[in-house]
Amino acid sequence: MSTILIVSGESSGELYGSLLARALRKKWPDVHIIGIGGQKMDEAGVELISRISYAFGSLKAVASLRKLKEAFDSAVAALRKFKPDVVVLIDYPDFNLKLAKEAKSLGIKVLYYVSPQIWAWRKGRVGKIASLVNRMAVLLPFEEKIYKDAGLPCEFVGHPILEEIEAEISALVGKRATSDRSTSPLADPAGIITPGIRAAAKSALGLDPERPLLSLLPGSRPHELKSLLPIMIEVVKLMKGDHEIQGGREYQFCMPLAPNTDERKYRILLDALNKEGVQIRKGESVRVLAASDLAVVASGTATLQTAFLEVPMVVVYKISPMEFWIGKRIIDVKHISLANILAGKGVATELLQAEANPGEVMKELKKIILDKEYRNTMVNHFREIKRPFTGKKTSQRVADIILEMVIWRK
Repeated sequence: MSTILIVSGESSGELYGSLLARALRKKWPDVHIIGIGGQKMDEAGVELISRISYAFGSLKAVASLRKLKEAFDSAVAALRKFKPDVVVLIDYPDFNLKLAKEAKSLGIKVLYYVSPQIWAWRKGRVGKIASLVNRMAVLLPFEEKIYKDAGLPCEFVGHPILEEIEAEISALVGKRATSDRSTSPLADPAGIITPGIRAAAKSALGLDPERPLLSLLPGSRPHELKSLLPIMIEVVKLMKGDHEIQGGREYQFCMPLAPNTDERKYRILLDALNKEGVQIRKGESVRVLAASDLAVVASGTATLQTAFLEVPMVVVYKISPMEFWIGKRIIDVKHISLANILAGKGVATELLQAEANPGEVMKELKKIILDKEYRNTMVNHFREIKRPFTGKKTSQRVADIILEMVIWRK
C-alpha cells in the first residue's frame, strides 16, 4: 500500500489538505493518507499523527514550542516508519522546510503545495526551497515564474477555495430549484454571484432573505481574535444605531468562526456579540459570505474568499506595535490583503493598527453602502481577480501531480 503524508499548519491549509485527501481517494481508493491537520482532514479520512497549532511559524511560537517539537518529532517518526511515497507540505514554512530536509535525507519525494509568501518577505528562501523540494504547486498566478526561474518544476494550479465556493453554490442552487419555480436565474453563467444566491444562502442560515447582512471575519489566530473581536462588537453597535444606513432595511449580522477555534477562550467576547444579535456560525465561512452584502475581514486568505464571492469589504488587521515595526522593515509589499495584491492596487480599504478602530471601519462601511458607484467598482475588480482562477480543478490537479511523483519513484 502506498502512503502519502500531508502536513498543514492552520485552518486554511487544513481545508486545502482535506480537499486534496478527498481528491486523492477518488483517484486512488486504497491510498494510505497520514498527516498533521485538524477536524476537516480527520473527516476526509486522514490518519492524524498530530494536530495543528495556530502559533506555529509566528512570533508567538515561543508559547507553543513544546507542541511544535512534539508535532515535528511525530512527523519525522512517520517519515521513518511509513516511508511515504510523497510528502505534501502546505505552506507553514518554518516547520515544513525543516521537515523537507528530513524527507530529502531519507530519499522521500516532496511536493510543496501552497507557497510561502516569498514574494513579500525573505525572498532568499526561494533557493532553499528549490534545494529541498521536487515540485511546487502554487495558488497565485505570479508565483509560478518565481520558482521556474530558480530551476524548480512549478505549476499554477488555481485556488482550492473556489472548489469550496462552487460546491456551496451548487448546493444552494439545488435547494432553491426544488422549492422556487420562479423564472429568475439563480446563478449567472459567467459565475457572477446573483441576488438569488444571496437570498438562498440567507435562508439556509435561518436569516431573513429580504434583509441585508454584514459578515464579520476576525481571523483564526489567537492574537487576531483577541484584538479584532472587541472592534467588531463596537462596529455592530454603531451599525445598529445609524439610522442613515438602516434606511428601513435593518441589517443582520453573522460571524463565521474557523472550525478549530477554541470558543471557550473567547466566551465573554462571543457572548457580547450574541447579545448584539450576531449569529455565530462555526466552519461556515463560505455560506456566510455567499449570503453577505458586505463584510469586515481580517487580512489573510479570507480576503480572497470574500473577493471571489464578490462581497464588498473592509480589511482590518492589528498586531503588537513591536511586530508591526518588524513587519514594516522586512515585508516588501504595498498591500497586505491578497485581494489587493492580486489587483495590484487598493481595491478594498485596508485599516491597520490604530486605523483599525470602530469609527474608521464604520466610515468605510457607510461609503460602501451609500456610494453605489464605489461599491460596484469594487465588485467589478473582484470579478477580474477571479478570472484567472475560474475553471481550474485545483485539488484534482494536485492529486494528479502526486500520482505522477509516485510513478516516478516506483
